[in-house]
Amino acid sequence: MLEINLLPVREARRKADLRQYFMQVLLVVIVSGAAVAWVESRISDRIERTETRVRQMQNDIDQFKPQLDQVAAFKKRKAELEKKIDVIEGLDRARNGPVRMMDELATRTPDRLWLTKVSTKGTSISLDGESLDNELVALFLRRLGESDYFADVDLDSTQLANSGGLRVVKFKIRAELVRPKDEASSAG
Repeated sequence: MLEINLLPVREARRKADLRQYFMQVLLVVIVSGAAVAWVESRISDRIERTETRVRQMQNDIDQFKPQLDQVAAFKKRKAELEKKIDVIEGLDRARNGPVRMMDELATRTPDRLWLTKVSTKGTSISLDGESLDNELVALFLRRLGESDYFADVDLDSTQLANSGGLRVVKFKIRAELVRPKDEASSAG
């Protein structure tokens, strides 16, 4: 015989499974929403703290801007003053250089030797002169070589000539002008 179950067991089980499935989906949606809200809250908090730090730094920059401007102005003024000091020192060296060089020439020139022409070009100096003999020219060359103001002293030429009835030796000397070490260290 056939038995017929009149109770809707399958239907009830299906409805219960469906209800349980929706409850699980609802629970996952609620947990996911809570996690998203928590992460969004943390990110918003970090953004707010970072923006606060940026505002504070900008306030600090604005607060110290006048001092930074003063420092920049002082540095510019210092550079201008250093440039002026360098120009003044250069002018002082240029003013004293020829005087000291001429004094050195005068003290190193022996008697009976005359300079007829002194010319400079940059650091090179050319001396033309007359002497009574070659020994005085050699003595003059030695003295110039010992000087702190002249370097690479070299005799270009000598020749015998008559000058005012006297027999003289005409000479040409070439040298380099240098600044003595003690003078360079005191000026620098």
